[in-house]
Amino acid sequence: MSRLLDGKKIAAAIRADVTARTESLTAQGITPTLAIALPTDDESAAWYVRSLQRAADKVGIRCLVEKPAATEIAASLDTLSGTADVHGVMCQTPLPPGLTLAEVGAHIDVAKDVDGANPESLGRLAAGVADTFAPATAAAVLEILHAEQVPLSGRHAVVVGRSTVVGKPAALLLLAENATVTVCHSRTADLPAVTRGADILVAAVGRPKMLGAEYVSPGTIVIDVGTNPTEDGGLVGDVDADAVADTVEAITPVPGGVGPVTTALLLRNVVVAAERAATR
Repeated sequence: MSRLLDGKKIAAAIRADVTARTESLTAQGITPTLAIALPTDDESAAWYVRSLQRAADKVGIRCLVEKPAATEIAASLDTLSGTADVHGVMCQTPLPPGLTLAEVGAHIDVAKDVDGANPESLGRLAAGVADTFAPATAAAVLEILHAEQVPLSGRHAVVVGRSTVVGKPAALLLLAENATVTVCHSRTADLPAVTRGADILVAAVGRPKMLGAEYVSPGTIVIDVGTNPTEDGGLVGDVDADAVADTVEAITPVPGGVGPVTTALLLRNVVVAAERAATR
């Protein structure tokens, strides 16, 4: 039976660090502040933003939410980026029709781009600029691997999914750790043959239980980024966890794996941005 990689435990350690750093900033008269643009009535997006607000409140971070109209998103993000006492800015998806995250993300100051939405942030990540904020979900993949002391240098990491939110930045982060990285997608020929060669498999394709037993080999470490809703109100990952349980070495559960770590890293990024602003 595979070992579960406990994202909740990892997230708790990050939140403890964030709380201590927030208290230090507060003692200096600085309240770390996250501003979220929520340009949608989508209930799942609203639920996620409320959960971020609750998580921020618990660690002492102020969280502001704006609800701009489609025509006002860019101006809202420009204003928030230019507000001195706002340290982190993000735009929640889904976006109104006709808009892309790259277009609106370009209006977030890179120094405050705590979820790596600005295309410039992705470019800086590719260039290896040390103080760049990666998309938090992609960063959570690496955070879990580091916390579990999984060796990366020289290992073969396969990323299934090529989005700019998870797949591409996760690949860049793995490359920076000297892993050999293969990025797969919908046109990859014989996908199971490719993924079976992985020491580390990152599933970020957005299709429930797509990757079954034929996609893995003994000893693989699986990071399942998928959060696919089920008819009964639950969540399942992109990996069929039951099907691979007797083969892989370890796997992140869904829920309770990548998700909690993503939220904790967003909060840490806000504190890091506030600390940097205090020294400028």
